[in-house]
Amino acid sequence: VQLEESGGGSVQAGGSLRLSCAASGFRFRSYSMSWVRQAPGKGPEWVSAINSGGSGLYYLDSVKGRFTISRDNAKNTLFLQMNNLKPEDTAVYYCARGWQGVNDPESWGQGIQVTVSS
Repeated sequence: VQLEESGGGSVQAGGSLRLSCAASGFRFRSYSMSWVRQAPGKGPEWVSAINSGGSGLYYLDSVKGRFTISRDNAKNTLFLQMNNLKPEDTAVYYCARGWQGVNDPESWGQGIQVTVSS
């Protein structure tokens, strides 16, 4: 299983970023996928999830209306569109295999930094 995140960076509050996760080594279209984040000094947080077909979605309350998860099964890629970013969104973001990938750190990618300044 290989998951490689891209698209992170530094933005000012109110800005947007789009994270991508390229998956390989497993049948991507058969698995739910999720995004997990971890801020410095805090535990991992389940941010969003999408089922294999893309019809089932989960969002952390604090990101509802700002973040959108999606997937392209033909390209084995997971996305997280993040709008109206806030400083409290600053964290390392991980792509994870499974609906609650937060519970299985071994399923995470290497992570990518998102920094939001006020």
